[in-house]
Amino acid sequence: MKNEELLKIAIEAKEKSYSPYSKFRVGAALLGKNGEVYTGTNVENASFGVTNCAERTAIFKAVSYGIREFEKIAISVDSENIGYPCGLCLQVMAEFCDDNFKIIVSNKFGEFKEVKLKYLLPSAFRKKELDSFIGG
Repeated sequence: MKNEELLKIAIEAKEKSYSPYSKFRVGAALLGKNGEVYTGTNVENASFGVTNCAERTAIFKAVSYGIREFEKIAISVDSENIGYPCGLCLQVMAEFCDDNFKIIVSNKFGEFKEVKLKYLLPSAFRKKELDSFIGG
């Protein structure tokens, strides 16, 4: 699937955002290696700490269906600037994706670029690091 197609799905997902506090809508479209697309949107809460990002919503949705291998994700934000995933989302991506996982980031005008996970989270914490700490 082309980046533009996946981004269009992320833009559509953004329309379902629940963001009454920030008014900052985010949509994500995650392409599984099975060819299926899993969407997510940000879901805010009055207790801000339990807010969930669009990227994690899409990943958690896919994982709940038993899908754990992904090709790329597209993210659409309501900003003039291109929006990048937060650290929590990047760490969740690192749990299921390798360093070359593609992240398509965009702005409200549809301008986008593709970056790899390894450039946004160069020292990801993964199972192998955990195993080295606990002797796994």
